[in-house]
Amino acid sequence: MTRFRVAAYVIRQRSVSELLVFDHVGLPQAGTQVPAGGVRPGEEPEQAVLREVAEETGLLTTAVIRPILVENKPHPDTRRPRRTTYFHLQAPAATADAWHHTVGGGGDDAGLTFACRFLPLPLERPLADDQDAWLGHVDPRWRTSSGDRR
Repeated sequence: MTRFRVAAYVIRQRSVSELLVFDHVGLPQAGTQVPAGGVRPGEEPEQAVLREVAEETGLLTTAVIRPILVENKPHPDTRRPRRTTYFHLQAPAATADAWHHTVGGGGDDAGLTFACRFLPLPLERPLADDQDAWLGHVDPRWRTSSGDRR
């Protein structure tokens, strides 16, 4: 069965455009990621992406700009089918540069602490699981090596 997911390119506009990313504290092998996760039964993708951003980063002030595309790609470990809708979101310019957030609730990430920060675009290094592959669909100047392969 296909797992339905969402992923968020949360962009903050300052002197340069910046992307919100996070790392798992104490789990460096997970790599740098963008907020992403499953869509609950009956939940609209736009609701799911805002919920995932809030759960994984604590940010409640982001706004959905638009969906970017739908990627059909198996999970990197289990190889099970998954369908991820990528979204462009905006964060206020006044959002902090970096912070730690501990995930609450009863989901798979509950209790994990994420080190959140903004990185200038274009990125210098790819994200985990090629999550940066579609940044060029938001702005062609942000295309990455992952996106160039598509």
